[in-house]
Amino acid sequence: MELTDEQAAIRDAVREFAVEEIRPTEPAADRAQTFPESVWDGLAELDLTGLTTPVEYGGFDADRLTYSVVNEAVAYGGLSVATALSVHCLATSCIAQFGSDEQKDRWLPEMAATGRPVGAFALSEPHAGSNPAEMSTVARRDGDEYVLDGQKQWITNGERSGVVIVFARTDPDDPGSITQFLVPKETEGLSVGEKESKLGLRASDTTPLTFDGVRIPAENRLTEEGRGLAAALSILTGGRIGIASQAVGLAQAALDEAIEYAGEREQFDRPIGEFQTIRHKIADMQTNVQASRLLTRDAAAREDRGEDPTMAASMAKYFASEAAVDVCNEAVQIHGGYGYVTEFDVERFYRDAKITTIYEGTSEIQKKVIARELLGEP
Repeated sequence: MELTDEQAAIRDAVREFAVEEIRPTEPAADRAQTFPESVWDGLAELDLTGLTTPVEYGGFDADRLTYSVVNEAVAYGGLSVATALSVHCLATSCIAQFGSDEQKDRWLPEMAATGRPVGAFALSEPHAGSNPAEMSTVARRDGDEYVLDGQKQWITNGERSGVVIVFARTDPDDPGSITQFLVPKETEGLSVGEKESKLGLRASDTTPLTFDGVRIPAENRLTEEGRGLAAALSILTGGRIGIASQAVGLAQAALDEAIEYAGEREQFDRPIGEFQTIRHKIADMQTNVQASRLLTRDAAAREDRGEDPTMAASMAKYFASEAAVDVCNEAVQIHGGYGYVTEFDVERFYRDAKITTIYEGTSEIQKKVIARELLGEP
């Protein structure tokens, strides 16, 4: 799991961008609940919007460990930006892995080079979150077209996106008929609902999407009928490594802020970092961050070696996300009253951290996956 010289150089370059370009935009973007588009342009200039796109389409084609390192570094600057990027990469990954040559030629070069159209990934529904097989969105075949009807929920990049990867049943009565489709955002009948006002991750737009008689050509189908759910779960295994990486980056940012504050803040005529209570908190935080990083890189390295990363990815996502919540909580506590006000970044880190335990599979779902891998299905 040692980084190569190239991976270390990429990490350092992205971390520098995160500190200098992403972090300064986060407070205002969080307050306004708007995405910093200038930062997105910067990510494109660094080739990061093509992170999972094959080289022949102008992409970076990163291996999973490099993907992990980049996600950690971007999240060190801001989780909202990291989340938007990871979902865009989910969309490009779906097109790259399951799309036709024509679909790849049409969409991937611009999505990689400029980051536009922004990609979205529409799997969850109001009544189908942890169990996507319960989805009710339907894609009815009508000659050379499919007609989509239904609603998707919690869609990152829902407002900003230009292309959406949509999962729907081709048979409304058969959960085994879930199929994957590519839907351009401007397609008639596709509407974006009101942006969610969230506890954290406020600069990243999250919206419902409604499909009302949305007609798309049959060639916009990305997988054979009935193969969509397996494709989604395959893509999400890599996505969980990305979320774990983001949790590590966020936790590292909170730890660094806590260390700096503990060295500067004085009480009883000495820095609070000299008190054993604070020192023990910092020790626990460092241990959690490093353990999370090692679990995450192990999962990434397993995938790069061609091994099944399913359990390792779930362990990394579960542990790193829960650790991020704990680390950010302690960072707020070390800051005392100042940790509770928006003047300090740790307040935002604390709000942002919670979502890592929820999206792309809750902590409870990760434990289910881990237990299933060890014990089989009950």
